[in-house]
Amino acid sequence: MDKDYQELKKWLDETKDEPLETMAGFFEARIHFYEEHMSKWKSYYQWMADLLPVSTETLLDIGCGTGLELDYIFIRFPNLQTVGVDLSNKMLQKLYSKHHDKNLTLVCEDYFTYDMGMERFDAVVSFQTLHHYTFEKKKMLFKKIFDCLKPGGVYIECDYIATSQAIEDLAFSEYNRRRLRDGIKDDVFVHFDTPLTLEHELNVIKSAGFNTVELVGFLPNDNHTAMIRAIK
Repeated sequence: MDKDYQELKKWLDETKDEPLETMAGFFEARIHFYEEHMSKWKSYYQWMADLLPVSTETLLDIGCGTGLELDYIFIRFPNLQTVGVDLSNKMLQKLYSKHHDKNLTLVCEDYFTYDMGMERFDAVVSFQTLHHYTFEKKKMLFKKIFDCLKPGGVYIECDYIATSQAIEDLAFSEYNRRRLRDGIKDDVFVHFDTPLTLEHELNVIKSAGFNTVELVGFLPNDNHTAMIRAIK
């Protein structure tokens, strides 16, 4: 197996007895150092902001957290009408403290059940939030994203990608083992990485009906974090 697989296998073995944490609980327990930890993604936040069409007036950010990508997006689009959805109220409070002067609506809710509406947004973005879900779960979500975009609207995703099928299989196998061990109900979201391969990620986005789905690229020395763009 390749180096990426061996490193993941080693980490999973080392943490095999650690209990799973709920999604909101994981981030709220780390709220005080979350932004410092995520500062390594600065180039990706800027890249995402640069990819938004100049005509963008309405934006939905799913899994927005404390709004690190919005810090950059608002520099380019200071008057943007924005809806941010996240499971963590504490994260949303942090976001509001930074951008309370913006045209910003914050929703503390599961974005899988949140009513995104029909042809409501010019753009939807997601940053490092979708690598915890199955192909089937994502398929439902991407259809909702497609429906909520206006004709010609754009979806931009930056996320963790499995570099091989073996890594995808290993991650899901361990995820299922830990859920079963901890007796976690199916409707409870937990923080555990289950990235899809790039092929599977592109395919599940395409299944929603987008006219164009493309890998924009990777930044140098990082083949795990893909920037993807889909156009309705």
